[in-house]
Amino acid sequence: MKGERVLIDTSVWIDYFRKGAGRLSEKVDEILNISEVSVPKVVIAELFQGAKSEKEVSVITDFMEAFRIIDQSENTWIKAGRLSFRMKRKGITVPIVDCYISVIASEQGCKIFSLDKHFQVIRRYSDIGLIV
Repeated sequence: MKGERVLIDTSVWIDYFRKGAGRLSEKVDEILNISEVSVPKVVIAELFQGAKSEKEVSVITDFMEAFRIIDQSENTWIKAGRLSFRMKRKGITVPIVDCYISVIASEQGCKIFSLDKHFQVIRRYSDIGLIV
């Protein structure tokens, strides 16, 4: 994990910010110390959407300045749609945002750290790396 690029998903950040100490918090702190953390804009949007107070909005605003913010390429959404299509043909439906996050992680050379089990499924249909 040392020196790797890691995309930390919304589910992890929510737990990290709201619950504080614990094994997850220790894992995030370890990643923050030894990896290059990347955050896609959609994760920031999800964090703002889930904010419950102005204080949380302020924390998210400060948070944006601390990490490498990544954005989509010209075809990221198209690739996400195709990934979703391949999975649906096999009877598997996952949120399109999770397909998008998987594609952007792949494009940026990042492993994904998430509590969301959809990424375990997506992994079978794409080249994403996961931190578990």
